[in-house]
Amino acid sequence: MTNHPKPTGVTADRTKRILTITWDDGHVSNYPFAGLRAECPCAECKGGHENMGTPANPLIVRDTPNEGLNLENVQMTGSYALTFQWSDGHWTGIYTWQYLRGACPCDECVAKWEANQA
Repeated sequence: MTNHPKPTGVTADRTKRILTITWDDGHVSNYPFAGLRAECPCAECKGGHENMGTPANPLIVRDTPNEGLNLENVQMTGSYALTFQWSDGHWTGIYTWQYLRGACPCDECVAKWEANQA
């Protein structure tokens, strides 16, 4: 069984439009709101149930222009995920801790993701 990092803190800066997660292994992830919305893991956004369960693309999270969209609400989903309500009205994505860690757009995580794509 793989040991997946768990969050020790989650904050949302609605002015900068950044969600920050501090992980129990010391890593800190800063997610632009628009990038998280662009990588929503729900069936509607992924194009159907058959496309769900794929890992997040941290390049999309990093490179989506972070303008206009805001986070209206964030809720825990059990002890394993977050659900966001976005200012565009969307709210059905369940972002697991594993999915969020894989979506981390920092240089280190993007480099690991790119190496796994080769």
